[in-house]
Amino acid sequence: MECRVSASAASPLAALAPGSLAGYWRFQRAVARAQLVAWLPAGSRLLVDISGPYASASAQAADRGHTVIRVLAAAEPHRARPARAGRGAVVPVLADPASLAFLADGCADGVIAEDGALSRQLMTEDLAAEIARVLRPGGQLLACVDSLVLGMAMLAEQRRWAHLTDLVHAEVVLIPWPDGTITRCFGVSQLTELLTEAGLEVSWVRPRTVLSPSMVDHVLRRDPSAITRLVRAELAACQDRADGLLPAESFGISLLAAARKPPWLP
Repeated sequence: MECRVSASAASPLAALAPGSLAGYWRFQRAVARAQLVAWLPAGSRLLVDISGPYASASAQAADRGHTVIRVLAAAEPHRARPARAGRGAVVPVLADPASLAFLADGCADGVIAEDGALSRQLMTEDLAAEIARVLRPGGQLLACVDSLVLGMAMLAEQRRWAHLTDLVHAEVVLIPWPDGTITRCFGVSQLTELLTEAGLEVSWVRPRTVLSPSMVDHVLRRDPSAITRLVRAELAACQDRADGLLPAESFGISLLAAARKPPWLP
């Protein structure tokens, strides 16, 4: 999603401003790739990717031997990616990412919903139910959503003080963007509740990144080769978050969640 945002360097919105913090975005993409690798199931599986046209998860999963159904809306840019010998494949499908009606019950070993895919669907409960439907018992979900931190920053930037005051009482948080789009933001408890009510077991909910965008950008401007060390530090910090060593509420502009469909009981 592209938008024009004016924000101070201290604001979470600074990372979204055009041309700003280029080093941080390179770091964020590297972290996302590492998090996907850690999540991907072993062996060759059938995965469904509803992340949209700009995420690289499909190609990355195919490179590791998986077959990926990449769901793209008709209006979204897309291109086929030829399979490599001995590797997996990406199968582009033009369909409504919000319904997945073309997929059979229990057909997928995993669903990837990166790049705020759940946040772009305002009736997120319906999409979560569809994800649970197409997953086989034991199938897994990896999802990234816009966080309440981002939503609060956007409302403050737009001086929507009344909306910001009511935010703590809102069950559903919808955020208007300067380009006219509306997205849905989540806190840790809201995202956990959404996935649980869809019938999924939540394994963990973490920030996508906890390191400061301005700090990461500053370090990479001085030493571009430091990105590997920064990614390792980020993954260690996320593990501390999962182990309860960091506060439970979200950091940063995105939350990442892993969940699975419960296996059949004997």
